[in-house]
Amino acid sequence: MKFTQLTGENIYYSFVSGANQVIAQKKVLNDINVFPVPDGDTGNNLASTMETIIEEAKVDANAYRTFQSIADAALTGARGNSGIIFAQYINGISDSLADEDVISIRSFAESVKNAVPHAYSAISNPVEGTMITVIKDWAEAVHSKWEQAGDFYELLSHSLETAMESLRQTTEKLKVLKDASVVDSGAKGFVHFVEGFAQFLKTGEMEKLKRQDEIIDFGEHPEHVHDHFDQRYCTEGLIAKDGLDLDRLKEDLAGIGDSLIVAGNSRKARIHVHTNHPDEVFMKLRSHGRILQQKVDDMKSQYDAIYNRKYPIALVTDSIADLPKEWMDHYQIHMIPLNLMMDDTAYLDKVTITSESFYKLMDEVETYPTSAQPNAKVVEGILSSIMSHYDSIIVVTVAKALSGTYQTIANAAEKLRQQGKKITVVDSKQNSGAQGLLVMKAAEWIHEGKTHEEVVSLLEEKIPKTKILVSVNTLKYMVRSGRVNKVTGVLGKLMNLKPVISLDENGMGTILDKAFSIKGNTAKIKNRIKAMEEEYGNLRYAIVHAGSEKRAQEYHEIFKGILGKEPEYIMSISPIVAMSAGIGCAAVAVMSDEKGKTA
Repeated sequence: MKFTQLTGENIYYSFVSGANQVIAQKKVLNDINVFPVPDGDTGNNLASTMETIIEEAKVDANAYRTFQSIADAALTGARGNSGIIFAQYINGISDSLADEDVISIRSFAESVKNAVPHAYSAISNPVEGTMITVIKDWAEAVHSKWEQAGDFYELLSHSLETAMESLRQTTEKLKVLKDASVVDSGAKGFVHFVEGFAQFLKTGEMEKLKRQDEIIDFGEHPEHVHDHFDQRYCTEGLIAKDGLDLDRLKEDLAGIGDSLIVAGNSRKARIHVHTNHPDEVFMKLRSHGRILQQKVDDMKSQYDAIYNRKYPIALVTDSIADLPKEWMDHYQIHMIPLNLMMDDTAYLDKVTITSESFYKLMDEVETYPTSAQPNAKVVEGILSSIMSHYDSIIVVTVAKALSGTYQTIANAAEKLRQQGKKITVVDSKQNSGAQGLLVMKAAEWIHEGKTHEEVVSLLEEKIPKTKILVSVNTLKYMVRSGRVNKVTGVLGKLMNLKPVISLDENGMGTILDKAFSIKGNTAKIKNRIKAMEEEYGNLRYAIVHAGSEKRAQEYHEIFKGILGKEPEYIMSISPIVAMSAGIGCAAVAVMSDEKGKTA
């Protein structure tokens, strides 16, 4: 079958064939991913980008409109450094094409070459020897050979040879690739896409998903992988606004990290950057347009799971558990963020919005923020990725009675169990610092070498002996969040009520004690802690707060005196917890540890 021009249907099925080829190579691409960071997810990101193209692009009789639809889908679904570069390049081709029913060989050749500067312009610091170099070399080969080509397959097959040679040379162009004895992962993904695209033009049939061992071997196994993370989080966002200025957007984000890519058009932009402060990225993006999507990957955590795993059991919790980041890093604890809805945007709790940034916005927004459980597909993706590197998973969630998070994670876990995977989801019946103490204890048991079943059993025993006591300074925020009705709020304000909030044995919120001053409130919490110390003995405790460092320090002195030891930690609470309890609240979480603290 000879294609001398491409219809809308030809274009779509060529893309599907190329996309299938990339998806088939997902694991290989992950395995050789060492640049710009060795986080092992280039295959996942390119596959996700391709899947969105397949699912969302629409076939039109007009080839130009079909290509536009593909370009829009690529931008919407773009993931990772390579996925966004690919999407920007496809958008560049789309912008260069004329609005015609069919695409000629000449028009195609000119557009793929003209789109190269468009792709380069999106990258703040283009690095040769990567995907962008292979794209450039391939495009130049296409443009140089179009007049001699009898049909599209002949053109693509000849230019594919150039792309493969360019791919081989990536190992020599970048030291990090040479040290690891691999080619660039993103570049390899692009070559596979061209392979699949060309295959359709040869046969008129979509490329089926191939076994990975049928593909040319370019060196699949890294021998030396660097572990330097100057910037920890791979941060991505999608924003929309008529009249977007991509250059101004790029300037605004300059200096916030590295590997910055701003791809898109005057209506929509996909942003990618490696940074230590993803929350700052999204605070800046708020001023440029409506934030449609947010995604942040912890590259250090991904690296540790692949190359530096400490334990056979993965411990996972959600963002409601308040536990210091350095502690989570030490025990390699994974976190699933909940969503905080504000101004029609879903921010990732503790990730794209922190307590500090949230407090600044809390009294400015017209509609009070709300919380939402994690997206089911996101949870499935997180757990599936973790499971690929561990023997089993234990997840400790926020109280089921407080959030649908437990059920969302339990549903995802059940899908993994049906695949023969070992995973247990534990309802902590707690939140905040109390949930954090339980996760801390579970991590210590895993560190001691206890089995999966032992850790789960011990956790179930420990939950009833764990408590959080929250001193609420004002009921204003609990009324606004819907945790307390307005009548109670008005009465509380008139009476200067300072309640002690806790969770009951089922994890439901409850007013444990009532006081009419901070002093009286503190006295009631002290009495509760003393009673628990007498009943259980050897309490471990943590102090958490919402923008109230002074009260946290007061608690430090009080409970150090009562319990005769330092707190495990003092920290600011999750923005979602702060949304309900309110700015100015402080809490002490306690857990019985009869056998003593693990060294």
